[in-house]
Amino acid sequence: MLVAFSVSPQGTGESVAPAVAKAVKVVRDSGLPHRTDAMFTTIEGEWDEVMAVVKAATEAAGEGAGRVSLVLKADIRPGVTGALDGKVEALEQELDRL
Repeated sequence: MLVAFSVSPQGTGESVAPAVAKAVKVVRDSGLPHRTDAMFTTIEGEWDEVMAVVKAATEAAGEGAGRVSLVLKADIRPGVTGALDGKVEALEQELDRL
């Protein structure tokens, strides 16, 4: 499965970069395939392991905050692996045909 998520503490000031960095570090330390862009971090793995990382990342980002916002989108396809890169590669192939 792929899970794209964005986590942001509330009430900690204008910049959320320090808190988001804590969340991304949790993801990187997990060892799961992942990608971070300007808006979301996407993780690939099995349900329980991905959700455990999302939970830990949310908790890390929320340290010192009274409230945390979490946006999550999942693509659940049992037995499929390599989708983190495979979906982008399929898109690029289609673009090359245009």
